[in-house]
Amino acid sequence: MKAILTDITKCIGCNECVKACTETNGLGEERAYRWRADDGLSSERYTSVLRKKGFHVRKQCRHCLEPACVSACPVGALKKTPEGAVIYDDSRCLGCRYCMMACPFGIPRYLWSSPVPYVRKCTMCYTTRLTRGQQPACTEACPVEATIFGERDALLSEARRRISDNPRLYLPKVFGEHEVGGTAVLYLSPIELDFLSLGNRLDERPMPERTMLAMAVVPPVFLGMGALMGGIYWVIERRRRLQKEKPAEKADNSDGSSDK
Repeated sequence: MKAILTDITKCIGCNECVKACTETNGLGEERAYRWRADDGLSSERYTSVLRKKGFHVRKQCRHCLEPACVSACPVGALKKTPEGAVIYDDSRCLGCRYCMMACPFGIPRYLWSSPVPYVRKCTMCYTTRLTRGQQPACTEACPVEATIFGERDALLSEARRRISDNPRLYLPKVFGEHEVGGTAVLYLSPIELDFLSLGNRLDERPMPERTMLAMAVVPPVFLGMGALMGGIYWVIERRRRLQKEKPAEKADNSDGSSDK
């Protein structure tokens, strides 16, 4: 499985990764939404570089090994690939935005500017580069190799080696190794990264285990709501027909009495 390792101590905040992502995915000019979370991500920006406690920290989809967004989607618009990327099929999407609510990292964003809006997120350049044997545009563009691409196991070994060689430089953990069941985007950092998970410290339990019970009731709810709305429609239409029939009956009765 492929993965990305970002070493925060190496990042210089040049934003070359952001530029490469924008160009490769044809995202165009960024729009400023009043309600947007202040993390630099939007439907036009799949990655951003934040300034936190004196360090530059890149934020992007974490490509969870057991993605909450995939488990929450009732129509299978999101899928975890064997290569490690979590991808999105807008032809299946019904716009429910359950994925946005389920993601513990607050990654998926809505294309508010479009009359037919879709969800947007990093796909690790799956279609444009990964399936062609190339690395993601962001990792290729980094001039200092602060973010690198490779096999997940190899990157974990490299991360542990760096921690062992410089124990005073890093916190003694690889962020993403175990959180929410593990992710395909890993971090080495001298600071805690709770701000990347909406300010919450995540445990090792995969998110789908938490959402499974809630999502199990979605199909029955859809069917139940369909039946309810169908019943309401039938009652309303029946009432309208009866209202139309009453004047006709009165007219017929009045005609019959006048003949007498």
